[in-house]
Amino acid sequence: MASSQDAWYLSLLGLAENFRTSSPPNIKLCIQCLQAVFNFKPPPRVEARTHLQLGNILLTHTKNIDLARSHLEQAWLLSQMINGFDDVKFEAASVLAELYEQQSQSNLAKPILRKAIELSQHSVYWHCRLIFQLAQIHASEKDYELASSLLGVGVDYAHISAASYTRVLFLLSKGMLLLIDKKFQEVHSLLNQAGHLVDSWQGNQHQKEYLKVFFLVLQVCHYLMAGQVKSVKPCLKQLQQSIQTIMQPTWPSDETLTSTSVGDMFIWMPKEHLYVLVYLVTVMHSMQAGYMDKAQKYTDKALIQIEKLKILDNKPILSVFQLMLLEHIIMCRLVMGNKTMALQEISQACGLCQQQPKLLLTHRPQLHTLLGLYAMSMNCMESAEAQFSAALRTSQERELWTFANLNLAIVYLRAKREQEFTALFERINPETLPSHSHSLRAAAYYVQGLQSFFQARYNEAKRYLRETLKMANAEDLNRLTSCSLVLLGHIFLSLCNSRESMNMVTPAMQLASKIPDVHVQLWASAILKDLYRLCGDPVRENDAYQMHCNFSQMLLKDHFQSSQMPEHNLIHWTDGNFPVPVGNPPSTLNALIYFLLCLRLTIEAESGNKTSDIHEVIKDEKDLGTKIKEVVVNNTSNSTTAGEGSDKSSLLNNHVNVSVHKDQVKPLDNVTVGETRVPGNSETMNFGALIRGFYVFLGLSVIVIMYFTVRAIRLGRKKTKVKKYGILANREDLEMAPLGAEDDEEDTTVFDLSSHPGH
Repeated sequence: MASSQDAWYLSLLGLAENFRTSSPPNIKLCIQCLQAVFNFKPPPRVEARTHLQLGNILLTHTKNIDLARSHLEQAWLLSQMINGFDDVKFEAASVLAELYEQQSQSNLAKPILRKAIELSQHSVYWHCRLIFQLAQIHASEKDYELASSLLGVGVDYAHISAASYTRVLFLLSKGMLLLIDKKFQEVHSLLNQAGHLVDSWQGNQHQKEYLKVFFLVLQVCHYLMAGQVKSVKPCLKQLQQSIQTIMQPTWPSDETLTSTSVGDMFIWMPKEHLYVLVYLVTVMHSMQAGYMDKAQKYTDKALIQIEKLKILDNKPILSVFQLMLLEHIIMCRLVMGNKTMALQEISQACGLCQQQPKLLLTHRPQLHTLLGLYAMSMNCMESAEAQFSAALRTSQERELWTFANLNLAIVYLRAKREQEFTALFERINPETLPSHSHSLRAAAYYVQGLQSFFQARYNEAKRYLRETLKMANAEDLNRLTSCSLVLLGHIFLSLCNSRESMNMVTPAMQLASKIPDVHVQLWASAILKDLYRLCGDPVRENDAYQMHCNFSQMLLKDHFQSSQMPEHNLIHWTDGNFPVPVGNPPSTLNALIYFLLCLRLTIEAESGNKTSDIHEVIKDEKDLGTKIKEVVVNNTSNSTTAGEGSDKSSLLNNHVNVSVHKDQVKPLDNVTVGETRVPGNSETMNFGALIRGFYVFLGLSVIVIMYFTVRAIRLGRKKTKVKKYGILANREDLEMAPLGAEDDEEDTTVFDLSSHPGH
């Protein structure tokens, strides 16, 4: 009877496997063969295994999740009553718990995993795997204390079981959760312990290199979360060298690496994913250090690599990497004055979140933050305030609260809303700032200096800005340095100290050109023009003026293009689903057109060309589109004519702040932020609303780089896969240029696969 049972069971199983592996696979017949097993009333072992096989196939190849769940529940229920049936029992528990978690029913997953952990203490592999899985669920629920406790149990169990490699994995995973939970003192001691274990590793050297990469990623993120851009460089270089070693053609596959011991069959993530991750943390470092070209270049390469990997195997973590890279390239575009591209990439990020609701849940505050920054750059202050308020409302992260509050403070300064700023002040006071970030604290001093500048308290402003410079120089925060220098230069010019002003503005301009930061360059060129005029140097004055005109033209054209894009309507999204981008936003566009026409009239007036009143130039709103083209095309030649006189003001010095309402076009009250009277010249330099807009963007875009660093540490919070990873791409698909071969010595390390033999 037993042999007869074996015969029919093996026959049906063989047929099912044949249908599953045929080309193309015939999953329907495979399932029918497995279901036929139940007609013969099989013994409990066969019945439990068949339920598990059906559950896995239904999950993998069909959309019948409910039926798959039913089979997995049967497999788990039956296998618990069978002794020595570990593979089926614990695999059923693991897969079923994973399915419950995907269905947002972690309350059902956790009891199953706890029971399975209790039953699996004699099986090193399954016990460790199930601990990792349960810790992941608690971490996803932000119960970091319980998750860390579980990982601590795993550390002790792996040590007792002589699974040295898995012990360090547990230790590093616990360190990652402590970083997320901002328990920095505990992280420091734990990383020291893990670093010692990695350095003294005497086992498999390939495993050591994987552990080293994990350890270095945590170290780099630890430094970046603290805003220590300079201190992180040695660790980042080591990380880049390690990933270069792992990507060599002679490096064994991940499956080979994890087959050395039954207790050490785990990896943090496959090497192709590590490759993208190292690019990501390098991008984050470049953003904080103020190297926007480098950040943009590496982001583009990483996004290309992600697309290649998605074609082969679309793992969820690849979308996390992609979204974080988009967040950084959006900031990069805004700093470089390319709002059009930034808006397109914001739309891409929103689309990615819309496709994966879990991403929207975790990254929604960041989307609101990016939209707030874009709205500020477009001078849409009401929308910016709404976006930052939405970010505060939807986030539980301390760094994001600080970051959003700093930007709200700038919005309030811009609008002269002193009462709101005062109410916010305690939350952004650098002396009591609820953040451990060096860079965020430096940015808070910058905002205080900005407030003092707006209130013409120049000595106080200098004190705050010098503190910002001190902190920025200590950690090579180049963008914050350039912003502080140019604002100090403006202050010294206001105090009639042209020599000190020149000493501030000249290095600010050089640093801004290296970044490059078009907004600081625009600001600095306006000050340089006036300084050269005071020095009696008409040649350099004209050069600075032409440079200023070029930056102005570029920013105004980009502003106009962005305002016409349907994606611009995303700035109105604060709740619910994303709005469908339809139509052009009229108020912003018409305000810009009116500004350009006022600017044109001013230039023509200074050039001696008499023009009638603006309301006579524009008869009705139908003429706006025609006029804007004329202004954009001809503004450069007119600006050149205006610059011929030695006493002509820059574009920033002649600005009328306007809004358009229905059919009527009328100027708003023009409020002067600060007036500078130049010795020997009675002309007042009124920088007006436009320069205030640039101050706003300068301040906010310095701060934005600081916050998103914190997001990186969340990358590792994915379940560890066991013997699932193979080579996801050919070597030809992994082309990477060196990380900055054209840069200085400190930034020249890595990712150069072309130097290895056999490439």
